[in-house]
Amino acid sequence: MNIEIKRSIKPVNYLDAIKFLEDRVTKIIKNQADELIWILEHPSTFTAGSSFNKSDILDKSINIIKTSRGGKITWHGPGQLICYLVINLNKRKRDIRKLINVIEESIINSIKLYGIDTFSDRKNIGIWSKLKNEDKKIGAIGIKVRRWIAYHGFSININNDLSNYKKIIPCGIKDKGITTLKKINNKNYNKLSELIIKNLITNLRI
Repeated sequence: MNIEIKRSIKPVNYLDAIKFLEDRVTKIIKNQADELIWILEHPSTFTAGSSFNKSDILDKSINIIKTSRGGKITWHGPGQLICYLVINLNKRKRDIRKLINVIEESIINSIKLYGIDTFSDRKNIGIWSKLKNEDKKIGAIGIKVRRWIAYHGFSININNDLSNYKKIIPCGIKDKGITTLKKINNKNYNKLSELIIKNLITNLRI
C-alpha cells in the first residue's frame, strides 16, 4: 500500500488543509491517489467538531471554524505538531476503533523515546500524561470517515502557547488540564514527527 508522506514548512490555513484532505478522499475513492500522512502547523485557529457545545466557548469574541471531524472545540497554532491522515479502511479492517488505537499507540511509543510516559483514555479520547497526580492532555485526536476512508488526524502540543485554551473548554473537558512536551521535558523534539510517521506506517498494516 502506497502512502504519500507530505510535509509543509510554512503554516497552512486550516480551511485550505481541510479542502486538500477532502479532495484527497474523493480521489482515493476513485482510485486516483495514494493514501496520505501530512505533517504541518496551523496559524492560531479555533475549531469545533461535530459534537461541540456553544457553552464550551468562554471568550465569545473568538472566531470558531466549524469542521466535519469528530470531537468538540480545540485550538491549533504555532508550536503544535499537526498530523493529518487519509487512510483507506477498505484495504484494511473496517474498524474505526482499531484505527484510533493505531494512532494512539504510534504517538505513545514515539513520545516514550523522549523519556515521557503517556497514555490513552477511552472516555476522554486523546493522549495524556500524569503530572503530580493530575492528568494533563498533550494530544488531541479527531477522525471522520466517508465511505470507509478515514481522514483528519491528531495534534500534539510541543511548545505552544497554552493561554489560548483559556478561551474555550478544550474538547469539552472541564476537570483536566493541558500541557506541552517542553513543559514536561525540555528536549529537542525536531525528530518527533519522523518517529511518529515511522510508527504509523508500521502500525497501519492492520
